[in-house]
Amino acid sequence: MKSKQFLVLGLGRFGASLAKTLCELGQEVLAVDADEDLVGDIAPHVTQAMQLDATDETLLASLGVKNFDAAIVSIGQNMRDSILVCVLLKELGVPYLVAKANDDLHAKVLRKIGADRVIFPERDMGARLARSIITPNVLELMNLSDDYQIMEIRVPDRWVGDTIIGVNVRRRYGVNILAIHRSERFLVAPAPDMVFVAGDTLLVMGKREDIERLDA
Repeated sequence: MKSKQFLVLGLGRFGASLAKTLCELGQEVLAVDADEDLVGDIAPHVTQAMQLDATDETLLASLGVKNFDAAIVSIGQNMRDSILVCVLLKELGVPYLVAKANDDLHAKVLRKIGADRVIFPERDMGARLARSIITPNVLELMNLSDDYQIMEIRVPDRWVGDTIIGVNVRRRYGVNILAIHRSERFLVAPAPDMVFVAGDTLLVMGKREDIERLDA
């Protein structure tokens, strides 16, 4: 798969972690912050790091933002700077804009000015932790719509040694198994006769209530 190019603006804990992880996943990342120390810390872990004031339109334009697949604005608590950078990025023609919001009002403004996706990292992490405490087998969750979700779950103990068709996952639970992560392998669209092994992690799609029944 061809790597994509990402522009990450703001290298606090979230921005730095995002930039580093994108690179670890084989993507090209330009990480930008006005703080020289933060830029120096991230430089060994990304494709390129640059000290730059992103609120300066001329400097921001010099990055060629239209050439990136997406820009992620992860500027900390300064709502004004966050909004200004997002406005400038849209005017400069960035193809896809993701912006971190601090609260609902901030998010509302970001959406109004054209952010394609608004995220609440702390809130989302809290929600994921709550779900994992209630349902320990659920490792990760992605909302597709109000009804359907993709979740990463540990294989239920009672399934180990049985097959996908033997458990009859789709008919019994209304859930589709998209892939199985086993040791260092990622098995996409597993065959119906594949046997579940202890330690398997399943990527499943379905309604939340149906997925939660897998652990019942």
